Amino acid sequence: MTLFDSLILGALEGVTEFLPISSTGHLILASQLLGLQQTAAHKAFEVSIQLGSILAVLFLYAQRLLQDKTLWFKIAIAFLPTGALGFLFYKHIKALFGVETVSIMLVAGGVVFLIIEYFRRDKAIDEGKDLSELTVKEAFTIGFFQSFSMVPGTSRSGATLIGGLFMGLNRKSAAEFSFLLAIPTMFIATAYDLFKHRNELVVDDWTMLIIAFVTAFIFAFATVKAFVGFVSRHTFVPFAIYRIIVGVIFFYMVTELPA
Repeated sequence: MTLFDSLILGALEGVTEFLPISSTGHLILASQLLGLQQTAAHKAFEVSIQLGSILAVLFLYAQRLLQDKTLWFKIAIAFLPTGALGFLFYKHIKALFGVETVSIMLVAGGVVFLIIEYFRRDKAIDEGKDLSELTVKEAFTIGFFQSFSMVPGTSRSGATLIGGLFMGLNRKSAAEFSFLLAIPTMFIATAYDLFKHRNELVVDDWTMLIIAFVTAFIFAFATVKAFVGFVSRHTFVPFAIYRIIVGVIFFYMVTELPA
């Protein structure tokens, strides 16, 4: 992996992690274009640089988290479905990592967003409950939605946003809970992957990992702030269309490329 590869992957992780377009999927697709093989170590690298994005969210929402202990409890409850299923099916999930799966799930997720927006077409953009009104049961249900994102290309952010909308949150609150739920989910996934592949990450990998980590933090910080402002005024339709277009293009490329 070169410095250029590391910067590209770090920037891509930071921009896509909190958008409903699948950061894991984009990292897999980008790695394919950069000629980087999906080895166990590289998969661990892709997961590990997400830690930079987590820190960006912690930095932005530190004050709110310190002031609202109830919110921490809801986040912990919401993490349980993904945590349990991820632990039980870790090997099976890793086997799904591939461009074909990503392409299909990008399209499928885009279609789901279009359907949701169709049924919400008569509602005001900011209609729905505030994050403070979210119940523990509803938080757990959103966590169940997040568990679907273990399939590459689904998008953790996308799954939790859909869950939040189904639970009656307004778009801004659904986005913010999605950001916050990423903290335990991504941190534990990162720590577990690093532990599992600790013998495969050599010194050079750690250097590139740090570079990608810092890049991801910077881009995630900017993206989260911009995304909250965007969803306060707009629907998710642009992201749905983007998912479908990218999914179709990459699926066509994969099926047309010689083995």
